Parts: sequence; structure tokens; C-alpha cells
Amino acid sequence: MSSNTPSQLTRDLRFFLTVPHGCSYLPDREATTLFLDPQEQPGQGVYDALSLLGFRRSGRHLYRPHCEGCRACISVRIPVQDFAASRTQRKLMSRNADLEIRMRPAAFHEEHYALYARYIRTRHADGDMFPPSHEQYRTFLTLDHPYARLIEFRLNGQLLAVAATDLLSHGVSAIYTFFDPGLEFERRSLGTYSILHQIELARRLELPHVYLGYWIRQCRKMRYKQDFQPLEYLDGRYWRRQIPSADMPLS
Repeated sequence: MSSNTPSQLTRDLRFFLTVPHGCSYLPDREATTLFLDPQEQPGQGVYDALSLLGFRRSGRHLYRPHCEGCRACISVRIPVQDFAASRTQRKLMSRNADLEIRMRPAAFHEEHYALYARYIRTRHADGDMFPPSHEQYRTFLTLDHPYARLIEFRLNGQLLAVAATDLLSHGVSAIYTFFDPGLEFERRSLGTYSILHQIELARRLELPHVYLGYWIRQCRKMRYKQDFQPLEYLDGRYWRRQIPSADMPLS
């Protein structure tokens, strides 16, 4: 990564705010999103810098929450060298040792979309991504850029899960994972296993962090991120060890 600071690399970029809209995570709240001008075509260095400032990628858009009077969304990342798998996580890695894993460019594949559509209809029929569509999938998870990858997890050739991930200069960014919602695969905990695999990927590539996006204390669906310890959180412009407790104010 460039020796310039994130602020220096992003100083001349243009950003916009969305109009307030319903929050996807907390009921009865409105959200506002800060996003990079879609006309910008940031290079790897800018994306790396924005990631250090808490930005995430969705398709070709880089964004982060910017809600007045609310700081519920907290950026979190795993320091790879300090991570120690729990007993449950070690069992999970052993249970999935029979999977075939392959990393591919983030291009559209009908097989991937079919699994995604089934996952959304089964697990997230009450969410923003329902109903799924080809266009929605393409704009969310495909991107023609070397850092954007899709990791396939297969059992005897059958596609069980796909993890969208970005390879940054300072870490791996876990974008999204979808998997076969069938009960016969429930014990594999494929969503958790995909994160464990990305931690190992970062270790192999000698990258220091795995970025997990936003943790929200009040959101039950976000609690799984606390299972990866130690966990660092972004406090302003500084990454600190251990996510704050309920009575710890964020500065």
C-alpha cells in the first residue's frame, strides 16, 4: 500500500449522501449512507484506504453508514495472527475438511445464482434482498476487477456455498456468503466455515486482517461476528482491540 495516509489518498474524491431510508438492521430507525461518487473509478490504493476508514463494497459501490445521532454500526476486523480458533470452530474445520475449495474471478455463473436465489428465498424472505433477481445478484456480487473473487465450496462436485471476498493490500474483506439452506448441511455451519477459511486464506497470503463489515450490538443476525476473537473495532480513525461493551461509549 502507498505510504500516504488514508486521508491523503481520499482527499480529492467526491462523496454523496443518500436520502434517509428504512434501516435494514434496526426496526423503526432511518438510515443514511455515505457513498463514493459512482463516476469515480478508484484504484486499489483508494479502495484499501477507504476500507481502513470503515467503507465496504457492494458491487461497484463503496459506502459506509452515516446516520445522524446513531453509531450502532461498528466496523470490525479479525487480527489474523492473533486469532485462535475455539474448540467448536476447530471441530467445524475438521467437519468440512472434505470440501473442495476453489477461488474464481467475481463473474456471473448461473449455478452460483441458482444457489443464491434458493438461499435468499429460504433464509431472507423478509429482508431487503427478497425477491432475488439476476440483475440484483449481478449488481451486488459480480465485479470485473482483480481484487474481487468468489470462493466455491463443493462436496463431490455439488456446490454448497459461495463466498464473495476482496483481496486488499492489508487484508481480506469478507463481502457476503450464501450457501445451501438444506437441513442435511446444517451441521456444517457453512457461513461460519467460510469465515474460518478466509482467515486461513489471509494467513497464506500473509495479510494481517479479515474485515467482517459492521457489527451491531442490538442485531441478532450480527452476533456471529463476536465468535471470532480477538476482534478489533474502528473508533473514529483508529482500530482498537475488543469490541466495546454495552456500557462503553464510543468517542
